[in-house]
Amino acid sequence: DNNRALAASAALQERGFLVGAIRPPTVPPGEARLRVTLSALHSEKDVDALVGALAVACLDPSRAEA
Repeated sequence: DNNRALAASAALQERGFLVGAIRPPTVPPGEARLRVTLSALHSEKDVDALVGALAVACLDPSRAEA
């Protein structure tokens, strides 16, 4: 939902990752999501760190707001 997307985006930003929360009207109501953008300049280590931060922020909602 919108609140979880916003909380995850904020938690990721606190960890140094700029991942936007995309909410209505850009997406249909009830389908908020995160927008992750990668470039060729990101290393494998960068991507691994992002995956770890996403796991914390998205899979454990209680920690996403911490």
